[in-house]
Amino acid sequence: MNYDSRYSELDWLRVILIFAVFLHHVLMPFNGDDWHIMNTESSKLLDDIMVYFEQFRLPTLFFISGAGCVILLSKISVKQFFKDKFTRLFIPLLAGSVLIIPPQTYIENINELASFWQAYPALALKLELNHLWFIEYLIVFSVISIPINAMFQSRLGQGVVSIVAKISQLKIGLLCLVVILIFIKIFFSIYFPSDGHKIENLSSSSYYFFFFVTGMLFIRSTTIWQAIRDQRRINLFALVVFSALFYAYYYSPDLSEYLSLNVRWGIWWLVCCLVAWSALLSMLGYAQHYLTVTPNWLKESNQLIYPFYILHQTVIVVIGYFVISLEASISIKIILLFTASFTLTSAICAWLIRPFNVFRAMFGLKLIKSAT
Repeated sequence: MNYDSRYSELDWLRVILIFAVFLHHVLMPFNGDDWHIMNTESSKLLDDIMVYFEQFRLPTLFFISGAGCVILLSKISVKQFFKDKFTRLFIPLLAGSVLIIPPQTYIENINELASFWQAYPALALKLELNHLWFIEYLIVFSVISIPINAMFQSRLGQGVVSIVAKISQLKIGLLCLVVILIFIKIFFSIYFPSDGHKIENLSSSSYYFFFFVTGMLFIRSTTIWQAIRDQRRINLFALVVFSALFYAYYYSPDLSEYLSLNVRWGIWWLVCCLVAWSALLSMLGYAQHYLTVTPNWLKESNQLIYPFYILHQTVIVVIGYFVISLEASISIKIILLFTASFTLTSAICAWLIRPFNVFRAMFGLKLIKSAT
């Protein structure tokens, strides 16, 4: 694989999916799902739509991150890789938990707390992660990627890549790899049941790690990468079929009289995995075919999308606290919250973080070198 060429499809997908995460959080106060702040009125239809897109948004981002680790390790040493991940992941995680999360936590508990500045020291010392759990996962996965990358470079690893490359030549070869994902999800969800996103929750971390590792594997083979593009129509057809199965089960009547709780959850995890995997292959295939150029604005967006992600949920929660108190319809509130939070988050990224090295360092951006 030629890692010197730019993977425009990954640039596009990264920005699109982070924007999708932002949109998801804008809609959360209105879907009745007991989020950090909730509107008094909620929309069941909105919740029914959102649950579908939850299945593949973050898994695809982890796939992209895995591919990115391989590309980076091909260009720099392991020591430099450690340094890069420390500055781009650990420092922003620490800064985010101390500076970005406390305002969000304060708004969530505003009726029980005194003023923000009085409550801030205690909130900061909690070092809560909230939506920044994604970065915690990336730190752990990135460290583990070093020996995995070395393994893929070994004779054994090259054999694994070769086998998957041969499988990819079958029309539904890559689709069939979903069987591994289903096993991982069901096994770890049964034996390590938890709804949290802590890294030690294996039902969550093992699931996302599968996508991360497949990103590392697929990017190593031009045969696999090309097969994803060539089979995009088949994968899209599979996605349509699996989506129908997903909603057929989602809207199915109460089956508790006929199926045990574990069986019912097993079926749910099954349909979720089918949607997640086929959606990943479909998006990657069509992105390869149509999104072949990275314009300058997209290159800039790929840099700023990281601080945008770190900031966005706190901005949404703070602004949303005031928006949900308005006398207006759900649609009007969504438009107001979307517009205000997107504008403010983008402005902070562009005008406060981007120009100044101290903020660039805090939010994981490369420093601007001064002219000599």
